[in-house]
Parts: sequence; C-alpha cells; structure tokens
Amino acid sequence: MLIQAKIGHIGAYELGNRSVDWLQLEWFEAGKRILRRKTQSGKELALKFLAEHAGLTQGDIIYSDEQSIIAIEILPCECIVVKPASMFEMASACYEIGNKHLPLYFEVNCLLVPFEMPLYKLLTAQGYTVSIENRKLLQPLKTTVAPHGQGNESLFTRIMKMTHSNE
Repeated sequence: MLIQAKIGHIGAYELGNRSVDWLQLEWFEAGKRILRRKTQSGKELALKFLAEHAGLTQGDIIYSDEQSIIAIEILPCECIVVKPASMFEMASACYEIGNKHLPLYFEVNCLLVPFEMPLYKLLTAQGYTVSIENRKLLQPLKTTVAPHGQGNESLFTRIMKMTHSNE
C-alpha cells in the first residue's frame, strides 16, 4: 500500500467502529520521506512523502477506510534526560547539545536527547542533573537561527543575557 500524505490525527478523528493498526517507527524514522515498513497487523506500507517533509509524530493517521485506521506510534528509546534547575541552565544545556548538532526534544521542563555516552559524560561532568531513561521522543526542539557570526554577538551570548536578566 502506498502512503503519500497524513490525513489527520487520532485525537481529532472520528474512529467509530474502526480498529487502529499501528505503524511503529523509531524516532529517527519519523522524518524520513521514503520508508518501507509493516504495521502491527502485518500490512506492508510504502511511505513516499515527496511533496513535503513527513514530520510524522505519535497518533498521526496515514490511512483510513471503513474497517480500519493506520496510525503512527513512535517507539520509546534510551535517552539522556536533562532536568535544568533554571532558565539559564536550560539555555546553557541547549547550547551545549546544539553545538554537537544532535537532535533535541522537549518535554515538561526536561530536555531529551537520544543516548550517546560522550554527551552523557560531558553533561554529567558539567554538573547538569541528568538521567538515562526510556522515553518517546515526540516534541523536537526546532530552531531557525543564523550561524554564529564573527564580530556580532553570538546566539549563546544573547541567550545567556536574556536568561540572566530573568533570574
């Protein structure tokens, strides 16, 4: 079965008597434009999001008929969970993680990053409150910032000034 677009979200969709067949994806597969997978019931799917970025997330519906709905389930993975004590620490942790060009997720005052031992050791050594947990990476922290410039105030400096004034 070929899937080329999302058609809704399970939270805002009338299920009626239809059964839900979950397509389980790892966090890194959720943004892929072309993917072949099987649902939990064994239906083969080919996802081809050629016109747009897939950006699939938990509960997205990608197929519906009179009997069933196929929805996305993001699987939990081993994560580094950072629990910043202040906005200053939040900004500083985001900067450290972003500087490594790693994906960063946000969930109720916590930062989540797919587990990576060198990052875990770095964050621990710098004194952040961190733990390793199995979590679903659902809310990516997206930024649209310009690269660091010479002669201009860096993004880090601007964030630090902004958060320092709030404490």
